[in-house]
Amino acid sequence: MRDTACADDLLTWYDKHARDLPWRVGPAARAAGIRPDPYRVWLSEVMLQQTTVAAVKPYYDRFTTLWPTVEDLAAAPDDQVMGEWAGLGYYARARNLLKCARAVARDHGGRFPSTREALMELPGIGSYTGAAVAAIAFDAPEVVVDGNVERVMARLHDIRTPLPAAKPELTEAAAALTPDSRPGCYAQAVMDLGATICTPKSPACSLCPWMHACAARAAGIQAELPNKTPKKAKPTRLGIAYVARRADGAWLLERRPDRGLLGGMLGWPGSDWSAAPTPAPPLAAEWTELDEEARHTFTHFHLRLSVMVAEVPEAARPDRGTFHPAAAFRPSDLPTVMRKVFDLARGRLEN
Repeated sequence: MRDTACADDLLTWYDKHARDLPWRVGPAARAAGIRPDPYRVWLSEVMLQQTTVAAVKPYYDRFTTLWPTVEDLAAAPDDQVMGEWAGLGYYARARNLLKCARAVARDHGGRFPSTREALMELPGIGSYTGAAVAAIAFDAPEVVVDGNVERVMARLHDIRTPLPAAKPELTEAAAALTPDSRPGCYAQAVMDLGATICTPKSPACSLCPWMHACAARAAGIQAELPNKTPKKAKPTRLGIAYVARRADGAWLLERRPDRGLLGGMLGWPGSDWSAAPTPAPPLAAEWTELDEEARHTFTHFHLRLSVMVAEVPEAARPDRGTFHPAAAFRPSDLPTVMRKVFDLARGRLEN
C-alpha cells in the first residue's frame, strides 16, 4: 500500500525547493506543460553515475553544446567523444554512451523508448538508469533508488541492515512511497532531499518535510544511518609510464584496449600495473626517471606510477604507440592519471 501523504508532503516541498540543474525541467515548467528531453535526461544520468553534480555540470554543458541531439552524438567520432569525456572517470560509460546513442539513432529513429524494460535493452542502460529515464523523462511510476534515496529510506524507516545487504529492503521501502501522480518529480524530489537536507553528515532535520515521519530521528540515530559493511583496504599497485617527446615536439601516445581500466583512452605507453611491474619501454632511448611519482586512486586500488622521460630524434620508430604532433595534442584529452604523469614530465621535456 502506497503512502500518498508522505509523497504529497515531499512534492509540496520540492515545488518550492527543487534544485536548479541544467538538465532538469523544474516543477513550475512541468506544470506549464514543458516536457524533459529524454536525451538530456539520459545523458545526465549516465554522467552522474558515481560522480558529483559539480563535476558533471561542465561536461554536460560541453556535450550538449557539441552534440545537442542524440543523432549528433551518434555521428560523433569516437576519439572526440572519448577526449571530451577525459577526466570524468569510469570510461566504460563513455564507450556505452556512444553505443547507446547509435542504437537509438539507428534502431529507434532518434527517439528513446518510454518504458524501463525497453530502455534496458539499450547498451549501457541498467535497472537504475532505465527507471530514472522512464520516470523523469516519461513520468512512468518507476522506483528510482540511488545513494541519496538509500540514505533517506534507511533513516525514514530506521532500517539498520548494513549496505549493500540492505538494498532490497531499501528498494521495497522506496517502492511503497513512489506515487502514480507526478512520479518524475517525486523521483527527483527524493534525490534532492538526500542531496540537500538528509545529507550524509549533520542532516538538517528541522528543514525536512518528513521530519515528523522519520523513525531514525525519533530514535535519535539519524546521523548514524545507513549502516555500511566495512570496506576492505585498497591494495597498492605499481607501474611505469614512459613519456617520450620527439625533436619536432610530437608526443608518443598509446590508445589503451577497449576493455579494462581507461579502456579506449589515450595514454602514455607503460608497464603492467602490479606489485612488481615489468619495465616495458616503447622504444630504445636514454630514459631518465623523475624524482616524483604520479599517484592516483581507482575504485579498487591505489596506483603509483614511476615516470620515465626521454627526448628522441625525429627518426625514432616506437615498438608501440604513435607520435602525435604538438599542435594536435590536447592534455585535456588524457584521463586524470595520465594528465598527472604529463604534469610531472612536461617541465623536464618542454624546457
